[in-house]
Amino acid sequence: MILIDNAPISAAILDMDGVLWRYNEPLCDLKELFATFKKMEIKVLMATNNGLNTIDQYISKFNDFGVHIESWQILTSAMATGYLVKQHFPNGGPIYIMGEKALSKTLEEFNLFHSEKDAQAVIAGLTKHLTYDMLKNTSLMIQKGLPFYFTNPDPTYPSLEGNIPGAGTILAALETASGVKAQLAGKPLPFLFNVGLERLNSKPNETLVVGDRLSTDIKGGQESGCKTALVLTGVSTIEDYEKWSPKPNLLLKNILDLFSL
Repeated sequence: MILIDNAPISAAILDMDGVLWRYNEPLCDLKELFATFKKMEIKVLMATNNGLNTIDQYISKFNDFGVHIESWQILTSAMATGYLVKQHFPNGGPIYIMGEKALSKTLEEFNLFHSEKDAQAVIAGLTKHLTYDMLKNTSLMIQKGLPFYFTNPDPTYPSLEGNIPGAGTILAALETASGVKAQLAGKPLPFLFNVGLERLNSKPNETLVVGDRLSTDIKGGQESGCKTALVLTGVSTIEDYEKWSPKPNLLLKNILDLFSL
């Protein structure tokens, strides 16, 4: 059993990039990690701002690491965007979408499909195939007065080469070009955390959020009332931690250190 502030932890919401792996390199023995969670009867769910992959692609990636994960255990910023947009357009419909195929495919589950004609809103996210024309056309659609949604504000994400441009980099370009601020869906906003807690059937004070970025993972976990743990295998550094307030409940060099407390 893990106790934090004398409260037993029954569930965990984990970030993936920078916590479990960096690109395709695991940051710990993942089989041992998930086997220990199971042994300790801690339910686990992954919540990521990275919307570049579909749920099936993430499941396949876990399988490659020898870990079996079910679809309900994965939430992405693309899914959070779907939940947010459906609040405003409950029947779904045509939306102008700029992003990777994974974003479009995920939004289809919410009956939201790409169409320039009769588009009700603009949804954008990170794409590794960004072009000037994509920025131009999307900003022009936003300037028509359509509601503008964006998956998440992460300025970077960790890779083997270092921190590379993330969704927030594209967000800044679109907001600058259009003069319109986007409605954000991913962490630190509450959508992923609320859905995660519901799926885990867990109370916030019994749930630990583990992440590598203070401004999204930790801030979002704290504002959702969860316990939080910062790992130093991703974006935020010990210097960032020293400046952050309020402090996360735990500071870990590696997520596996959670079990040696």
